[in-house]
Amino acid sequence: MKRFYPIAFFLMSCMLSFTLFGQSSDTDKKVYVINIKAEIDPRMNRQVSRGFEEAEKAEAELIILHIDTYGGALNDADDIRTMVLNSPVPVYAFIDKDAASAGALISIACDSIYMAPGGSIGAATVVTGDGQAAPDKYQSYMRSIMRSTAEAKGRDPKIAEAMVDERLSIPGITDAGQVLTFSTSEAIANDFCEAQVNDIEEILLNQGITRYEITTYEPDGIEKIIALFLNPFVSGILILIIIGGIYFELQTPGVGFPLAAAITATILYFIPYYLTGLAENWEIVLFLVGIILLAVELLVIPGFGVFGVAGIVAILSSLVLVMVDNKTFDFTFVSGASLFSAILTLLLALLGAMGLLVYAGARFDKIGMFKRIAMAGTQERAAGYTSSYYAADMVGKIGVTHTVLRPSGKVLIDGELYDAYSRGEYIEAGVSITVISTEGTSLKVKQS
Repeated sequence: MKRFYPIAFFLMSCMLSFTLFGQSSDTDKKVYVINIKAEIDPRMNRQVSRGFEEAEKAEAELIILHIDTYGGALNDADDIRTMVLNSPVPVYAFIDKDAASAGALISIACDSIYMAPGGSIGAATVVTGDGQAAPDKYQSYMRSIMRSTAEAKGRDPKIAEAMVDERLSIPGITDAGQVLTFSTSEAIANDFCEAQVNDIEEILLNQGITRYEITTYEPDGIEKIIALFLNPFVSGILILIIIGGIYFELQTPGVGFPLAAAITATILYFIPYYLTGLAENWEIVLFLVGIILLAVELLVIPGFGVFGVAGIVAILSSLVLVMVDNKTFDFTFVSGASLFSAILTLLLALLGAMGLLVYAGARFDKIGMFKRIAMAGTQERAAGYTSSYYAADMVGKIGVTHTVLRPSGKVLIDGELYDAYSRGEYIEAGVSITVISTEGTSLKVKQS
């Protein structure tokens, strides 16, 4: 009997240790929630990617995607699907009402799917920006990744494919002629949902997790700043500063402040769109090409022609294109609403810029800072100032261009060479000209 006591004590100690260990493990269960409650686009792609990174840093033991979306861009959904499939941590989907199209693809990639009452999953046909079915090459790709994703998670690949292809018929589940969409109960019956739950806590209880720590991913300060600059109103303000800064720099060369403002606004405009995947390299290059063409037109080629128009078109096109999720001028999946919003933002910014130019043009010389860097006063002749290096009788004289005027150069009058410039037009050498003004140290001439 005495020998039994040590054995009993040992067994009780083991049971107590096991119980305490289980409670400790349960207590330490770290659950990370990432919300997918908007359109699947580059911004959502970045948000989910950042969420997975933060979950890894927090050493999460379970990731739950809280899904309520009607879908979105196929390429961004595929990126998120890949993140889920490659996650070393189990990923569950909680469909809080809707997981349509791209949302269905992401849900099927998860290890377990839970749905709220009244939820739905399916309708994964790829559609264009105007809501019509996309060409078959896109449907074929979507069918393929839906099948392979379902197979990877032990779900029926034919059912997943039927969510894309209305031609498929599965006896007892769906007839040909309609895209498959499951309600919560239908998804449970066909092993596309583990259970109906009301919230995330019920998911954890269903898994036997009674002690847990839930952390919901929230964008940090930098992400909030990026989101702020993606706001159409802020984008419009930045476009206004870009256009206004370029204009004032051309009107007051050497001042520097308008150019610095334009460069700063350009950086603040493009970087947020670039970080979220909306702005591609070629769109930024298009903007720079537009600036170069405009500079060539203004500084090298006289007048305002093809280079200037092409430069303006390139600049404005770039500013619009970075706001929409096009793929090298492929607008198949760009909705009319997003394109209209981008164009409207640009037009309002242009109107604002024109208003600013009219208002500021009349008041610029009254700004204190401007007075310190530019001469705003009037130099009257009575105070000893003179506006011309030449005598007044030079006006009206006729000569010929000694060099090409583009618009400045040399002219020959009465056997003497003079510095001269035209009114902006290009005048070949050897052409007859007439002096129309003697302001400054050069003669202003026109073609006779």
